[in-house]
Amino acid sequence: MTFNPLKEKGISIEKQIRTWHDIVKRPFNKTEVDCYTRTRQILMNGIETEAWGYKHCMARLCDDLDLRKTLACIRRLEDMQQTTVNWFGPADQSVLNTTLGYEQVAVDLTAWLAQNEPDDYVRETFNFGLLEDFDHLYRYSQWQYMIEGQNPNDILQGMTDVVIGRPTQNHHNDNKIRLRKAYNKETASPQTKVNILTLVSGEQQTHNYYAEHGFMYGNDDLRRTYAEICDVEEEHVTMYESLIDPTESKFEKLLVHEFTEVCNYYNCYKDESDLKLKQVWEEFLAFELGHLQVAADLFKKYEKRDPEEVIGTTIYEPCHFESQKEYVTNILENEIDKRLGENLDYTKISELPDDWASYKVQEKVGEEGAPTEKTIQLITTSLYRDIVSADKKLIKKQPDLLRRGLETEAQAPDTVTPEEYEEMNENDTFEF
Repeated sequence: MTFNPLKEKGISIEKQIRTWHDIVKRPFNKTEVDCYTRTRQILMNGIETEAWGYKHCMARLCDDLDLRKTLACIRRLEDMQQTTVNWFGPADQSVLNTTLGYEQVAVDLTAWLAQNEPDDYVRETFNFGLLEDFDHLYRYSQWQYMIEGQNPNDILQGMTDVVIGRPTQNHHNDNKIRLRKAYNKETASPQTKVNILTLVSGEQQTHNYYAEHGFMYGNDDLRRTYAEICDVEEEHVTMYESLIDPTESKFEKLLVHEFTEVCNYYNCYKDESDLKLKQVWEEFLAFELGHLQVAADLFKKYEKRDPEEVIGTTIYEPCHFESQKEYVTNILENEIDKRLGENLDYTKISELPDDWASYKVQEKVGEEGAPTEKTIQLITTSLYRDIVSADKKLIKKQPDLLRRGLETEAQAPDTVTPEEYEEMNENDTFEF
């Protein structure tokens, strides 16, 4: 099914105020919920938070009182929606449980977006970030077992592999080289605009969650792991948001934000298996169509242009969730040695200059050890191997993947070597 969202009125903003009982609904059951219902809930929390935050930023740069009143009205509605979505998460879902859900979002969402991205450079950027989130999932999976004694597939349900990716200690860069080439607002596909803003929203929410919850465990090594990966998520937000054309007007950006919400809620509604959440996705799709009408009217009023010039005439599906194992494995095996170039490009470890800017950052932050490397040291001390979940052939490739993906320069003193991984692979006891 396809439709032109600009032709759909949805529910007007005057009719969107809800009672507290409507705003705060019963949470899902963490042991019964489909893993991709959880990922949709996590992503839409981030989508709503980004939309709410942008309207605050826009209002702070605006001296038109009528416009600020309109933004205030919609912003309040977005906040109510965000509360509904966020609080579907149950109280007995631990921070680590939720964290695995966040990384499953990052891996499977980024892989889907990459395969449905018309711009080659944007796709390459998505694939680059994909391998980093894949490694984060691997590191956190060790902690889920060590702290809570749980199989990561209690959350992932076997839909996303758990093996080593591009080592997290190598994700830390001089943040200036995280910046990428922005698309051209005049020529970029609306799908590219939606894809990027969807991923920015998800990565920003991941950063915020780790920043706000990583302290909630007493184990210092786990707290440092959250700090290290939170830092990488800041780099991801920097990288993905830099793909957006900075010359877009504030009204153009407002329009793209509302269009992105419409597309994601439509995708959630179409795919959802949980009837309770499906009803919410349908209702919020109607709400966002109402918000899009307001944004389109503002765009026409202040820009004197047709909104179709920016978002086109069709709907996109940016957040379809399904297992991406084959695609991720292909990227893992072919791009694990890829690195950020200093000219908005990409390069390989073997081609990095001796004075590559990120070496100084990596040397400093890893001077006393990398928490994500300590994670593997700790689990192998107790179990003699890591926690993995994948095809045996892929698991056996871990030492070779590490050999190709680990930089020889600026290694943390507690780095797990490829030889140590080979020893770990000799013991299959804790392969889930």
